[in-house]
Amino acid sequence: MRNSKLSSLEEAIRRSGLRDGMTISFHHHFRGGDKVVNMVVDKLAQMGFKDLKLAASSLSDVHAPLIEHIKNGVITGISTSGLRGELANAISHGLMAEPVVFRSHGGRGSAIASGELHIDVAFLGASSSDELGNACGFSRSENAKSICGSLGYALPDARYADHVVVITDDLVAYPNMPMSISAADVESVVVVDSVGDSSKISAGAIRDSKNPRDILLAKQAAKVVINSGLFEDGFSIQTGTGGASLAVVKYIRESMLQKGIKASFALGGITAHMVKLHEEGLIGKLIDVQSFDKVAAESIKNDPFHQEVSAVEYASGMHKGSAVHALDIVILSALEVDVDFNVNVLVGSDGIIRGAIGGHQDTAADSALSIIVCPLLRGRIPCIVPKVTTLITPGSTIDVVVTEYGIAVNPGRPEVAERLRLAGLKVVDIHDLAAKATSIIGTPDPLPFGDRVVGIVMNRDGSVLDKIHIIR
Repeated sequence: MRNSKLSSLEEAIRRSGLRDGMTISFHHHFRGGDKVVNMVVDKLAQMGFKDLKLAASSLSDVHAPLIEHIKNGVITGISTSGLRGELANAISHGLMAEPVVFRSHGGRGSAIASGELHIDVAFLGASSSDELGNACGFSRSENAKSICGSLGYALPDARYADHVVVITDDLVAYPNMPMSISAADVESVVVVDSVGDSSKISAGAIRDSKNPRDILLAKQAAKVVINSGLFEDGFSIQTGTGGASLAVVKYIRESMLQKGIKASFALGGITAHMVKLHEEGLIGKLIDVQSFDKVAAESIKNDPFHQEVSAVEYASGMHKGSAVHALDIVILSALEVDVDFNVNVLVGSDGIIRGAIGGHQDTAADSALSIIVCPLLRGRIPCIVPKVTTLITPGSTIDVVVTEYGIAVNPGRPEVAERLRLAGLKVVDIHDLAAKATSIIGTPDPLPFGDRVVGIVMNRDGSVLDKIHIIR
């Protein structure tokens, strides 16, 4: 084809003008199955690059090979929404001289759009692409290998990066339509054996739990939704990735059918549960920033009312058209909630980074009702605490906390508490929940944090919320 942008990965890197000290970016739509980050950084190391800043939408267990590249000076800075596994553990213990910057998905989108987070070269994995770079997260080709669905977190990178390299394992005839990433934004196209393992997209934090406690919590959260005053025809909803929060949609379905209530849209990471309700006519439209399983990835390919949305248009606090501004109810999980309703979803009770901010801050801030679903204890670890280990989502944006020992409502939402009481739900003071946890397991010993800062937590408006210190 004339004007083909096809090249090898090494040639694409040379074409990009990448130099030491620059910023490279990646998306995480293949989650635990991602192969692009390690592939590209390995090549950059072979080519002799040093002092690169890595701006990923999120990083997970599969990215443990980055540890060696950090030790060797190839990567000296990281900006991300989350960290997990060996990489997170090593960074928590002081692997990097420069603190990792953590942003929400909306905050990252805002930072990229404003230029605060400037991307020199974006390396974007795509399920299919033509030779000019029209790319998307699915394929109509018989050779399709790695399907991820929405590329919402890659779209700001594609639009604002100085140079864009699309990496695919399914090269299709021009024009690849419909496209998520336009050829107008792409400089090079690289074809590889595999960009990701689709079977691992729904692994890890995304789980369809059969745990009796999760089921109990989901049923209680469903009762909160149904009696919130917002459960009426045309409401909108988003759920987080925890087992209990994901399961809530299954338990509101029966009430939707009984009462003839239909949701106008579901937002965020879309799952098979959401797709089922949509196909049954109970949810009008799906606004998808990240497809959380194969069912969702196939749905976005075939259904015109299941639409991809960029991270900016999903959750940016700066964008006047962000979908979160129209969100009624969000159901989220948490590692910890404190007596001021502050939430931690990033740092474990042992001080080790083991999660992601995701859209937590964004949806809690902009939704009409934010509901946190978490147990009082996980094993011997308290989840309702006097003060969170790390502040991720401010308590002023959290409305309801659902536990198996009762439901706490933010004092700023007395009308919600009254509705729940009238519905016969057990509304309790959050201080009593924290005291209950302490009475069961005692007061945990202080964590052995050091003085050095290994992570900086940003709020979605660009201000610093908290700092994560080295664990000794």
